[in-house]
Amino acid sequence: MLSITNLHLLLCSTLCYSENMKIYVGHSKELNFEEELYHPLRQSNLNSEHEIIFPHENNHKDAGFVTRDVIKNCDLMLAEVSFPATGLGIELGWADSFGRPIICIHRNRARLSGSLKIICNNFIVYTDKHDLIDKLTLTLNSYDRRKKI
Repeated sequence: MLSITNLHLLLCSTLCYSENMKIYVGHSKELNFEEELYHPLRQSNLNSEHEIIFPHENNHKDAGFVTRDVIKNCDLMLAEVSFPATGLGIELGWADSFGRPIICIHRNRARLSGSLKIICNNFIVYTDKHDLIDKLTLTLNSYDRRKKI
């Protein structure tokens, strides 16, 4: 027979998938990523709910930051794909080969590479940074770590 505490732990392990995820955020250097991606995500509740890793933040510019290793050890990759970029494509390939779920986000009028559909089936189309945060929050709150997004 399950105690109340064990029942609570069982329910939480079944229902609370999105807590404290380690999320790597990839993007093109053509994107104004500081203003359009980093600041909005850092100022949102998502920042306190998850460990969000941005590759071009000052604390990641040292020699110990190896993107491939970071992606391998993350729970999820978030890719801003509004602009094509070779480096982002390499990162997406790593995430896919490591079996990491990928969420692709892009502006509503961006022209996307058809290859993205091979490695990702979760796309978020956004109009502005507020719309991005709202849609991303909904997606992450419904995320199940046991399934590929």
